[in-house]
Amino acid sequence: MGTPDFAVPSLKALVDNNYDVIGVVTKVDSTRRGSRGLKDVPPPVKEFALAHDIPVFQPEKLSKDTDLINKIAQLDPDLIVTCAYGQILPISLLDIPKFGTINVHGSLLPKYRGAAPIHWAIINGETRTGITTMITEAGLDTGDMLLKEEIEIPIDMTAGELHDKLSLLGAETLIKTLIALENGTLKPEKQDERLATYAPKIEKNTGLIDWSQPALEIHNRIRGTTPWPGAYTDMCGKRTKICCSKLTGYPDCLSDSIKDTTICPGTILYIGADGMWVKTIDGAIFINLIQPESCKSMTPMQYACGHELKVGMKLTKCK
Repeated sequence: MGTPDFAVPSLKALVDNNYDVIGVVTKVDSTRRGSRGLKDVPPPVKEFALAHDIPVFQPEKLSKDTDLINKIAQLDPDLIVTCAYGQILPISLLDIPKFGTINVHGSLLPKYRGAAPIHWAIINGETRTGITTMITEAGLDTGDMLLKEEIEIPIDMTAGELHDKLSLLGAETLIKTLIALENGTLKPEKQDERLATYAPKIEKNTGLIDWSQPALEIHNRIRGTTPWPGAYTDMCGKRTKICCSKLTGYPDCLSDSIKDTTICPGTILYIGADGMWVKTIDGAIFINLIQPESCKSMTPMQYACGHELKVGMKLTKCK
């Protein structure tokens, strides 16, 4: 049971390791506007399942689809695996499989329960994260933990890059979990509720930059919302995505400006061929790739060639 790209490696691992996947449950196809009008786009998990002749079920609301729940009961699965499915599972479904339901979650539980653990781990400046396999129960990522695998989050890693690493790590951890289940060596561990945190769904406005924040927090928000929904600011009266940033290596000529507390945060201190430096509450941040509204991504210098982008201009919050 899964939906997005993140879940595909786990499904592939089950197939590659000769587990008998008797069905896939995923969300309904999405509708997107293309060059020839609206079209239905299947979830990545559905595409993989159909390519491997695995039956696919796409309920609008699983908890209310008693026909599908009865169908799954008739299939009599030994185990259900969930990975980024996107719906809370009803007890009537969880009671079906002989060995329960195992979830692959993209955080080190009990931290970052919820829909967007990868984004929020970066936005909040975590330096390590990982995968937790757990027993799925009625609550939101509250079940007993099974196995954990940790990885480091480098200071310039984006949410997209971390997503790809964790999706592969999730597949590996899932197979280790199933082998331990078969061998009878799994030792479920209760989550410590005192350490629990929540990672809510990412919205478009999650990427709104507040230039009065410290440089590190702005940098974390930029990389934590890349590639989607993207961090953004008002630049020359246009909503502009900030695609890439870093914190070190400013020119010596900026030493005084960066320390000057009278310069408003959001003020452009420098524009060069490599990018631009923008003042923050505690220093400055380097931006080397932007995407103005209705434009392709480009360097600040490329944008400045045709617009009134210049040193001393102040970037502001979009309304």
